[in-house]
Amino acid sequence: MTNKDKELHIIGAGMAGSEAAWQAAEMGVQVVLHEMRPVKMTDAHKTDGFAELVCSNSFRSDDWEHNAVGLLHEEMRRCNSIIMRAGSNARVPAGSALAVDRDIFSEEITKTLSEHPLISIDKAEIDALPPKEWEHVIIATGPLTSPALSEAIRKLTGEDSLAFFDALAPIVHKDSIDMSKAWFQSRYDKIGEGGDGKDYINCPMSKEQYYDFIDALITGDKTEFKDWEKDTPYFEGCLPIEVMAERGIETLSFGPMKPVGLTNPHSDEIPYAVVQLRQDNKLGTLYNIVGFQTKLKYGEQMRIFKSITGLENAEFARLGGIHRNTFINSPILLDDKLCLKTEKRLRFAGQITGCEGYVESASVGLMAGRFAASEILGLDIDTPPVETAMGSMLSHITGGAESSTFQPMNINFGLFPPVPIEILPNGKKKKLKGLDRKKYYTTRALNALKSWL
Repeated sequence: MTNKDKELHIIGAGMAGSEAAWQAAEMGVQVVLHEMRPVKMTDAHKTDGFAELVCSNSFRSDDWEHNAVGLLHEEMRRCNSIIMRAGSNARVPAGSALAVDRDIFSEEITKTLSEHPLISIDKAEIDALPPKEWEHVIIATGPLTSPALSEAIRKLTGEDSLAFFDALAPIVHKDSIDMSKAWFQSRYDKIGEGGDGKDYINCPMSKEQYYDFIDALITGDKTEFKDWEKDTPYFEGCLPIEVMAERGIETLSFGPMKPVGLTNPHSDEIPYAVVQLRQDNKLGTLYNIVGFQTKLKYGEQMRIFKSITGLENAEFARLGGIHRNTFINSPILLDDKLCLKTEKRLRFAGQITGCEGYVESASVGLMAGRFAASEILGLDIDTPPVETAMGSMLSHITGGAESSTFQPMNINFGLFPPVPIEILPNGKKKKLKGLDRKKYYTTRALNALKSWL
């Protein structure tokens, strides 16, 4: 076997591809990382940096004891994740969530991978299936896989690509927010790492303002879809705000605009709804509007969002947008090592496999990188125990999900093996509930991960 035969080719330097490259190189494998930007840009990306965050800047909850996402963070940290290391270094206050300065985050990952002695970078589009001489390949092209490669994959697998839309939330310059009307506060004053209980900017609405706002969302001009896009379903965890509004007039007041746990210091009037903004960069100069993914046209966004109390004079660093997200039917197509069943030299990783979310995508890249490196080095490949967050996600996308109804999935405790029911001496059953139940999941997971590592 030649040195070229031992190379691992990774297509795509997003969250999954970057993590896969790092894991494999740290195991001692020569990696060629292929990234088409800036030779060919996507509709959503703005830079040629690795692991660019094109939607939210939040990795969601960092509570590893009681939250499935936080548990996934901790598992990845214990696996020497470059994504989690860079995330910690680029962290900005966000209560109990992990949010990052997207520029600092991407720059660190780009620099680290570019300088790694076992990683070489190829800036070119891969517009067809990888050549046969590439014996070890990970396709981690993400939700914006180039049309040419998408078509090649579709022809190879014989399965029609599934797709949905991902929407982008607007970003506002902090100094354009009227703080005589808005205020800093985390919900229930909750203090997260690096925060002080005042990590969000809150903009209140009266009942009348809220109802006018909902009406404006529903009647506002939206982006027109092309014929081939019109039947594409949305991912339930990232719905455009106007789609949520159409589901019922109170939907948003019980969702991203719920007023609970917040107290307006400027007024004795209790808000009927509250719009929250979360810090988007390390300097604290940019804030994104939480949950405001949208397909409204730019002019409508300016008009409608400036009707929000405190945002009357808002200046937008980025308006909301929308892009198409493609993924394969992994439960049918992939084995439990993320290999394509019909062509084992090809592995898939990241959002193209049907996982959803930044850390979920990176975690699948972590596993794919380790699996591929182990194969090249002649080592046994052990998949993470299903009791772990990584193992449960892997199990779901490679067979645990129903292939006929397969949709992108965030990590959640519903994917884990159930908590055993204790039988008391009197014969009655005792079920763990609430925080105790969640703590059982996370403790069991980290014990299983320790054994696996």
